Amino acid sequence: MKLTLSLLVGLGISFITPALAQSPAPSESQQQVPSLRAVSFPQGLGLDQQLWSRGEKSGDWLTLLRSIDNSLRYLDTPKAAQDYANYPIAGINRDRVRRSLVRFRQLVRTSPTPEALQASVQREFSLYKAAGRTNQGDVHFTGYFEPIYDASPVRTAEFPYPLYRQPSNFSSWKKPHPTRLELEGKDGMGKNSPLAGSELVWLRDRFEGFLVHIQGSAKMRFPDGKMISIGYAGKTDYPYTSVGSELVKDNVLPLEGLTLPILIDYFKANPEALDTYLPRNQSFVFFRETNGAPPTGSLGVPVLAERSIATDKSIMPPGALALIHTEIPYTSSTGELENQLVSRYVLDQDTGSAIRGAGRVDVFMGTGVEAGDRAGIMSSQGELYYLLLK
Repeated sequence: MKLTLSLLVGLGISFITPALAQSPAPSESQQQVPSLRAVSFPQGLGLDQQLWSRGEKSGDWLTLLRSIDNSLRYLDTPKAAQDYANYPIAGINRDRVRRSLVRFRQLVRTSPTPEALQASVQREFSLYKAAGRTNQGDVHFTGYFEPIYDASPVRTAEFPYPLYRQPSNFSSWKKPHPTRLELEGKDGMGKNSPLAGSELVWLRDRFEGFLVHIQGSAKMRFPDGKMISIGYAGKTDYPYTSVGSELVKDNVLPLEGLTLPILIDYFKANPEALDTYLPRNQSFVFFRETNGAPPTGSLGVPVLAERSIATDKSIMPPGALALIHTEIPYTSSTGELENQLVSRYVLDQDTGSAIRGAGRVDVFMGTGVEAGDRAGIMSSQGELYYLLLK
């Protein structure tokens, strides 16, 4: 499971930008509208040019195949059987999703061009469109990533901020659970914390530690060069409170144009504000060492860059083949990040606490600084479709 980065500055939806102000609660009539409906193929949809480069299959082509295999592995588990036992959309079931992936994988392997794949998909598959935030197909896309941060296996003056393992007696904790303030202290250093002895690693930067809470996984680089990976192990029973929304509510930062880089810059310039705003998020995450395992989604399989998405799994088909039509930021020839309109086949393999309803999608952008830069500014409108064999 991940805690999507969109939680960090989202007003209940995602990164704070003009398009991301909190959506009104759906009306009773909207709630009754199915999350997916069958539609015909729009003109040009499904032309995934990034699978081929100069007429040759790209590395992205192999990533897509690996992502399909990950979903197929999940669909063969008892968890998948349970997940699909009461799936609410008629005609969508685990067997059909599995058969669709098997056939699509064959088409990806044998199609000589993007156009040939597109034609085969339109001929053999039915298309289901997500209802969107207002039941008009309007879907808001954001990005998340796996960070790499400097850390230490022991507390030092340079690395004073701990991340914690889940305590062995966590299942017997009384509710309500202790708050973030009670667990890590106002300054985040965990002095007199009831978690003392459960420290996993220590970080140099407090806000970086908070970002790991948001992401749910990260790589830690120790001073001797050793690298370890950590992942989500559990959380307390409080809902997430958005740091960005709190800053906007207090008129500290404007809603318009607020992105993750701007938020990071604000806290670097005003470190004392961390003592005020981070404790307002009472939710707290525990971690475990994952021994180099790749970041893993809520289905228990790895998520892969730009081929794995997170949606609301109470209404969207887990592990299924999807198609996103939206803008994603890429690095231009001049080194700048620029949005490009893409039509990409993806696998629905994750979820997130801020990803709710038929109008929200988080795209996994990969690992490291560049992935973080791209995820930090990704905020676009588009459409989400699912593909199932006729």
